[in-house]
Amino acid sequence: MNELFGTLSDGTPVHRWTLERAGVRVRVLTYGGIVQSVEVPDRDRRTVDVVLGFPDLEGYRTHPEPYFGALVGRYANRIGGARFTLDGRVFPLEPNNAPNSLHGGSGGFDKRVWDAEPVEHGVRLSRVSGDGEEGFPGRLTVSATYTLDERGALRIAYEAVTDAPTVVNLTNHTYWNLSGSGNTAGHELRIDASRLTPVDADLIPTGELAPVEDTRFDFRESRKVGAGYDHNFVLDKGLTDTAVEVAELYDPASGRALTVSTTEPGLQFYTADHLDPSLPYAPGDGVALETQHFPDSPNRPQFPSTELRPGGVYRSETVYGFAVRD
Repeated sequence: MNELFGTLSDGTPVHRWTLERAGVRVRVLTYGGIVQSVEVPDRDRRTVDVVLGFPDLEGYRTHPEPYFGALVGRYANRIGGARFTLDGRVFPLEPNNAPNSLHGGSGGFDKRVWDAEPVEHGVRLSRVSGDGEEGFPGRLTVSATYTLDERGALRIAYEAVTDAPTVVNLTNHTYWNLSGSGNTAGHELRIDASRLTPVDADLIPTGELAPVEDTRFDFRESRKVGAGYDHNFVLDKGLTDTAVEVAELYDPASGRALTVSTTEPGLQFYTADHLDPSLPYAPGDGVALETQHFPDSPNRPQFPSTELRPGGVYRSETVYGFAVRD
């Protein structure tokens, strides 16, 4: 189902698509590719929304910075110094997270209205990002397809092609709260990662791949989420052609469990400690699990490449699965 959700100041309509299958209901906006809500049952068959978001378009327009549920790009996460070099040419970007560029700039994919078309059990969003948009080279034709499979898992499949060399790193920025409200510090998390990318004072990777063993970053066995995390984990399975399960979030109170499977080599784990006090949520009320390539990869040749060239196809897939434990 698709319905009018709101209208931008220039008259552009924003629509909301509702996907429903196997007891799961997901709502996706054409504005920013936002996952507005995900409704799933608990162990007592009580269904609540388990993601952070707003009930209207104005909420997303007024509070863009948390990136609630958004499709972020062209480059998810940070690019150090708001610039990168490709084929010997320096491309300056907007330092919207000074001194760095964050999530594609202040006019990134999360602020754009996407075209939408129905597909079986879902919706495909698409747009053309022009050469030079937010400083990035190349005319990028990009799509993100949201579907629910027969078990009610939410699958997001990204594709992009370009007419000139560029960099691409797309992700979804949903914040999960499997209780439906309150703080997530008591949630339990497993991440299949033996290393992470340490960062400097500006939250840019140092280039090191540091072991998590004997540190608070060791989530190889499930442990309580706690607070104070905004880090990229280097997934043990690496970059893969098909989505592989890499993480599980579990809420003992409700019995809800969320699995994350992806083709990506990295996972940004953020405990939302810095949510603005003006929001209807408090710090720690959500957990973001952003599948991605590593931050600042365009400036780190030792990291998996985010370059996309004419004739190539960018493909990425992430699957969010839902289950209940007694």
